[in-house]
Amino acid sequence: MPREWSPRRALAFVEKHGVVLESGRGPVPALAQAVAGHAFRGNWWGHPKRREIFQATRAVRDSSDVLVCRLIDGKITYVHRRVWPVLVRLARFVDSSRLAAIREEHTSSGSHRLVTVAYPQWVPPEVRTAAEALPESEALERFDAWLIPEGRASKQTNNKEGKVAAARRTSRDA
Repeated sequence: MPREWSPRRALAFVEKHGVVLESGRGPVPALAQAVAGHAFRGNWWGHPKRREIFQATRAVRDSSDVLVCRLIDGKITYVHRRVWPVLVRLARFVDSSRLAAIREEHTSSGSHRLVTVAYPQWVPPEVRTAAEALPESEALERFDAWLIPEGRASKQTNNKEGKVAAARRTSRDA
């Protein structure tokens, strides 16, 4: 019988992978599919394990060690604290709206609202310092597989995706 997804297990999953989608398909693992034990179509609210998925996602969203943002394709993305220096080091290649921290707040009327903290306001000083010390080539190697796939980079050199592709080529040639 499979183990249940405790809050600790959900956080360990995000820590292990560094960057995780809440749900859906993408270049990194998705927590909802991991909890379900398989890939599925549609919204996880309709899945038989929806309660377990909900508990896992709330545990991750509530953790101070996880940045919740829309980094990958506008989808809810979890970024573990151990990866923050790499993300901050490469922030110049990413639209800042994708790096904004988001969290849900419960209002007095019982509804939910999203609260956004713009990048770089959420970045702790020690993360900024670690990011500055990290060579860009090393940061690119760590996020190379998914940050902005090279095939999606525009031919224009003045956009951020084109700059990432150019930086990758430079770091490989160095």
